[in-house]
Amino acid sequence: MDAQPAPLPAQPAQPLRACWLGRIAYRDAWDLQKRLVAARAAGAVPDTLLLLEHDAVLTLGRGADPAHVLATPRQLRARHIEVIPVERGGEVTYHGPGQLVAYPILRLADRRLLVRPLVRALEAALAATCADFGVTADRRDGHPGSWCAVGSPAPRKIGALGLRIERGVSYHGIALNVDPDLHAFNLIDPCGMPGVVSTSVAQELGLSAEPPTTARVERAGQVFGAAFAAGLEAPLDWISPAMLEAGLADAERAAEAGRAADAERAADAGPALEAAAGVAS
Repeated sequence: MDAQPAPLPAQPAQPLRACWLGRIAYRDAWDLQKRLVAARAAGAVPDTLLLLEHDAVLTLGRGADPAHVLATPRQLRARHIEVIPVERGGEVTYHGPGQLVAYPILRLADRRLLVRPLVRALEAALAATCADFGVTADRRDGHPGSWCAVGSPAPRKIGALGLRIERGVSYHGIALNVDPDLHAFNLIDPCGMPGVVSTSVAQELGLSAEPPTTARVERAGQVFGAAFAAGLEAPLDWISPAMLEAGLADAERAAEAGRAADAERAADAGPALEAAAGVAS
């Protein structure tokens, strides 16, 4: 009887880099995501999870109905809140101090990951982060994100989710209400759902009178990063914002040098091609 070939050893999971960026303006983080998506699609940087907190802003997903923004333009201007249409899925979302935002920049094919399992991994990490603070939350069928009191007549939304996949790379992501000013959600129908009640970790713990703290959001980010990496069965490597920017800048310089070299080769080949065409004619 012929000997059977030995099975190939399992490939180790690719590490996931995580970076805490602190408080950052929405447009700056949006630009950073796009730069990372381009570099990740080219294979020039590894998968990266951005963790941060935004200044107050409203974002509208693809096909979102602006009627779900309940505040008037004058009210928004008075609060220095911009409304920004973006390319993610979903409806209107509020971001602001006291809220953890996570943007997973993943090349899905490299992890053999489909969109639905990615969504489930994000929702599981949201629930795990809430549990670490002593709050019970879970996914809710037909309503992406994270919810408290899922089985009750009036579930409360504690986390939002909206993704974009471009060139096989994910971006945008989740927002978890750690200790934001919940009155800000009165500016909108959260996620396009009139009447939905927004809650937070602080609200569920009876601590909503305390002001938002970036330190508490950072702690939530550490828990979320670990839980999300565990869901992907990936080692987690924390890097600093300086390391993130340096690696990305190196990748962009290499890409620009490659484009310049390609253009130079094309220019050098032009006369030879023209001469060959003349001979052939």
